[in-house]
Amino acid sequence: MQKRTLGKNLEVSAVGFGTMGFSHGYGPGPSEAEAVNLIRKTFELGCTFFDTAEGYGAGDNERLVGRALAPMRDKVVIATKFFIAGPMSRAELGKQVRARLDASLDRLGTDHVELYYQHRVPDSIPVEEVAAIMGELIAKGKILGWGQSQATEEQVRRAHAVTPLTAIQSEYSIMERTFEKDVIPACEELGIGFVPFSPLASGFLSGKVTPADDTYTGDDVRRVITRFEKDNIRANKPLLDLLNAFAKDKGATPAQISLAWMLHKKDFIVPIPGSRRIERIKENLAAADVLLTAEEFDRIETELASIEIHGNRTDEDIAKLRKINLTAATGSV
Repeated sequence: MQKRTLGKNLEVSAVGFGTMGFSHGYGPGPSEAEAVNLIRKTFELGCTFFDTAEGYGAGDNERLVGRALAPMRDKVVIATKFFIAGPMSRAELGKQVRARLDASLDRLGTDHVELYYQHRVPDSIPVEEVAAIMGELIAKGKILGWGQSQATEEQVRRAHAVTPLTAIQSEYSIMERTFEKDVIPACEELGIGFVPFSPLASGFLSGKVTPADDTYTGDDVRRVITRFEKDNIRANKPLLDLLNAFAKDKGATPAQISLAWMLHKKDFIVPIPGSRRIERIKENLAAADVLLTAEEFDRIETELASIEIHGNRTDEDIAKLRKINLTAATGSV
């Protein structure tokens, strides 16, 4: 597996692994034993970069990741995330962040994490205050670097000026390119890594989704991600046709072409696709070996410019899913 560097010196595999789906977001997951086995196999296949968060399964995902990676802890990079809302005093903010980190470390069974993200960046809390607290945690060795999720260019620049950022984790894929306009260029200028979540658009870019796939239930986020609506699945066929054509020429899969496209774009981009099937995990990690020529990349870019993307994924829609599930659980209306 090729290596890439996030920030100044955090070396990771060129393709990482998002573990959220084992505990949250895509319906019932595998057993804990099966999930541990899959995470360890992912490591054996060359992946050294694993992503989790306190909010995935109310901490269960961190416990799972900690257990799975314990035997190879000194050979992997673990990223986790905290979410905190405000407003609050600087003292209270520091107290809460430290408590969140300590709880995450306890669940992970480790004394530090390599990368600690702020899981969304609310306007109610000054980014400079969060950045200063991250600097204190770095100085104590409890985290090696820090990042933000779904931050704007302004938030990135303001935070980086206080404590240099290691990485920005935000949604990015061949279907969702908003951050190409400003955040990714800012990361390149400032020497910050960029870690795309949902790099395969929640599995849409696998090419295996059809209009008949309308059976998502429970906490499966595809219930509310609009690109999975039947009309949008049909409308996005030109994109899948493009990916299939390139996949055929390269002896690859549409998912691998999607990942190879973003790996070609910038050498500081490290996608973190997730899967609960070993075949898909192998496929995703092998995308690092699918190398596009400059001509092939330019052809993809040219054809993409004429393709309209239908549907998206928003935090607002995900919040609707939580309300739907709460209503179903309580019987309230």
